[in-house]
Amino acid sequence: MVNMVKTINDATLDLTAELRIHGVAGSRLEARELIAFVLKIPPDELYRKRDLYIFDKDLDEIDRLKSIRLSGVPLPHIIGQWDFYGLTFEVTADTLIPRPDTETLAECGIEFLRGRTRGRLLDLCCGTGCVGISVLKNMPDEISGVLADLSEPTLRVTRRNLARHGVSGRASTVLLDALQPLDASLGRFQLVVCNPPYIPSGEIAGLDVEVRREPLMALDGGADGLDFYRAVARNAKSVLTAGGALMFEVGLGQSAQVMDILKRQGYEEIRCQSDLTGIERVVIGCGVRSESK
Repeated sequence: MVNMVKTINDATLDLTAELRIHGVAGSRLEARELIAFVLKIPPDELYRKRDLYIFDKDLDEIDRLKSIRLSGVPLPHIIGQWDFYGLTFEVTADTLIPRPDTETLAECGIEFLRGRTRGRLLDLCCGTGCVGISVLKNMPDEISGVLADLSEPTLRVTRRNLARHGVSGRASTVLLDALQPLDASLGRFQLVVCNPPYIPSGEIAGLDVEVRREPLMALDGGADGLDFYRAVARNAKSVLTAGGALMFEVGLGQSAQVMDILKRQGYEEIRCQSDLTGIERVVIGCGVRSESK
């Protein structure tokens, strides 16, 4: 039997090339994350340790995980975690994978609450909890939150992420359907954030195989992709404080329609915030008229 050995640098370059050949977007990032996971070191240490050797056992494990990845399983589901807004979140097949696009929603929430000494936020369709938790981590302890989702297995992941980031004492989780009216027992909120399912039902079958491995309920936004925007815009009015804000992540090309939904529901100061690629990614509505008399 021939012993195999590679430097970390060579293994990273080889894996990057193979992932790229098979059409994996972000092949270099994924190669770094996978190798760091196998070696049990932070990804940002790979460069410093690039000349260290990897031996048979770890090379075999890298190959095994590479095969799973190339079968269409998303890397975050393989390694069980993914980074978002400078934090690492547990990810399972029950949760939507946190994506860089969604960091814009977290940033808008942080900016809206900045300077407040107390308040509450509601994160609807929370998934891993990445948006709500990222906002809480950047706010004083007096800012609290409620993170809500329709799936109990998803909320178990949310609760573990709350504990992981030390904010369990400032946030609770609740099982609810974002398409239904919000119960008054939730109380009132200065901010409601929501990254809802927004893919039209008819387009789901044509999505990349790895996207279709994510929970269907986190993807399917109804016939035109706008079901959740309509429901949440209507229902959030009952829990927003005067001058509070509702913030949605939106899909490509949906911003104008979602702005119109908010306008029809009486929101004011309606605007869009683009992500780092220039795509209109977040739609914000403030000052519901019925609350500002």
